[in-house]
Amino acid sequence: MTLLALRNVESFYGAIMALRGVSIDVPEGQIVTILGANGAGKTTLMKTISGLMDAEKGTIDFNGTRLNGMEPDKVVAQGLAHVPEGREVFPYLSVEENLRLGAYARKGGGVAEDIELVYSYFPILKERRAQSAGFLSGGQQQMLAIGRGLMARPKLMLLDEPSLGLSPLLTQEIFAIIKRLNAEQGVTMLLVEQNAHVALNTAHYGYVLEMGRIVMADSCAALKASEDIQEFYLGKQDASQRGEKRWKRRKTWR
Repeated sequence: MTLLALRNVESFYGAIMALRGVSIDVPEGQIVTILGANGAGKTTLMKTISGLMDAEKGTIDFNGTRLNGMEPDKVVAQGLAHVPEGREVFPYLSVEENLRLGAYARKGGGVAEDIELVYSYFPILKERRAQSAGFLSGGQQQMLAIGRGLMARPKLMLLDEPSLGLSPLLTQEIFAIIKRLNAEQGVTMLLVEQNAHVALNTAHYGYVLEMGRIVMADSCAALKASEDIQEFYLGKQDASQRGEKRWKRRKTWR
């Protein structure tokens, strides 16, 4: 079942078209990744889905509901949680207060149980639950941002550059937990990530976004085998290409 479907979505920053007819599908229970360089439109895509930006054209359907024109708080109420680029925790609130804010719009109980679930995936947060979030390390703040998103009990999580500013070791730790959350809790995820290695090893399916348009889409296994992906996103080169200038090699999707 397709949980999220975008069809021919266009978004603008003023007169500049940031998304150019983007169409993607996110199947329920899977992790889908969006690869792309800085400025490709990845964050714009996430903001458009979550209602922080308006889609000028096209449709955004989530779990049978049209999201076009819906306010961000209403989007969250539909079961979609956005973990933005740069973490954006509430620095003067404690770790536990940040987590409780993630459940603010929920109805019913179970908040304490869900906080314990978050702590089971991120034990360091339990150790520092009374500490102000602003004093956490970058990796701990990323864990808190993901945990806060989980507190909304989302059907779909949007993860925007979770490895940003993190060491390779912390990046591996964060993505191992992302895979566990998907496998053990059944959380569907749309992952935007510039680190193509870790994204393709985590997700099931991937899209490549360049200059606001989708230029390639396939299973992550197929993308890893693609010569274009290997050279332009994974940094691999054949011996025959050594010494050649980068611009001499054209991407086949051009």
